[in-house]
Amino acid sequence: MSTADTSTPGAGTSTVATETRRTPGLVPVTETLRTTERHPPSEPPARGLAMPPTRATWAFWRLLGSELGLTFRRPRNLVMLAVIATVPVIVGVALRIVSSEEGMGGIIQDVAGNSLMLTFASFSFLVLLLMPVAVSVVAGDSVAGEAGAGTLRYLLAAPAGRTRLLLVKYLNAAIFAYAVTVVVALSALVTGLILFPAGPVTLLSGTTISIADGLLRILITVGYVGAGMAALAAIALALSTFTEVSIGAIAGTMVLVIICQVLRAIPELGSITPYLLPTWFTNFDAVLRSPIDTGALGEGLLAFGAYIALFGSIAWARFSGKDITS
Repeated sequence: MSTADTSTPGAGTSTVATETRRTPGLVPVTETLRTTERHPPSEPPARGLAMPPTRATWAFWRLLGSELGLTFRRPRNLVMLAVIATVPVIVGVALRIVSSEEGMGGIIQDVAGNSLMLTFASFSFLVLLLMPVAVSVVAGDSVAGEAGAGTLRYLLAAPAGRTRLLLVKYLNAAIFAYAVTVVVALSALVTGLILFPAGPVTLLSGTTISIADGLLRILITVGYVGAGMAALAAIALALSTFTEVSIGAIAGTMVLVIICQVLRAIPELGSITPYLLPTWFTNFDAVLRSPIDTGALGEGLLAFGAYIALFGSIAWARFSGKDITS
C-alpha cells in the first residue's frame, strides 16, 4: 500500500514519495527516497577469497602446535614412550648379566666391549615390532579417532581445509615417530654408559672409531630409523581415512607389518622382499661399516619416500572426497 505525502503548496517545498512495506510478522517500515539514497545497499561479500598468506601460515602452525600438544599430553602416548624407554634398560641389564659368562660372542661381546653398541642393539630389537606399534597407534588414531569422537566435522568447519588438516595430522604422526626413535636412542645411550665401558667403538668391518664418530653414527641412525617410522605413519594415516574406528586402522597397519615379516622369512618369495617396507628398517647397520655404506642408506630412504608419496596420495584422495558425517 503506498500513499503520497505532499507538503502545502504555498510553502514551496519539494514532494517526497514515501512507501510503506509490510512483511508478515514484522513492524511496517517506511522508506523514503532520501533514506534510500543515504544508505545504498551494500555489495555482497566476494566468495572464494583465501586467507592472506601470513594468516594462513600462522593458522597452520597454530593447528600443528595444538595437535602436538594433544598428542604429547595424552596419557596413552606417554605410557607408550615410557615402555619403549624401559626396553633398552632391560636389554642392557640382561646383556650385562650374560656377558659375565665365559664364551660369549657376537652382539653380546660387542655391547659388553663398548657402551655405544647398546643403541644399535636396541634398535635391532625394537624397530621391527614395538616401535611400529607405537607409531601405528598415533597415526591410525589421527583421522579415525576424530571421526569416531564426532569432532572431525568441527575441525573442518574452521578455515583450515582438508588438505591442510591432513598434512597437520601426518606431520604430527611423523614427529611422534621421531620422538619414539629419539627416546630409544637416549635410553640406550644412557644405559650403555652406566653399564658398559666407554671408549673407541669397533665396527662390524673391524675398524675402530672414536667416541665422537660413534655418536655421529648414532645420530645418522636416528634420522634413518625415524624416516622409516614416518613411512609407516603414512600407511596408518591412509588406513585411518577409510574408517571411523581407530582400532581398525591400528590393527590393519600392524597386520600389514606382520604379513611383511612372514613374507620376508620365506626364501621362495625373495623377489618381492625389496618392495616390503620392513625390509629397509634394519638397513641402519650400514653405519657400522667403514666407510658408511651410503648406498644402502640411500636405497632405504628412497623406499621410505616412495611409501610416503604413495600412501600420502591415497590418504589425500580418500579424505578430500570423503563425506564427513561425524
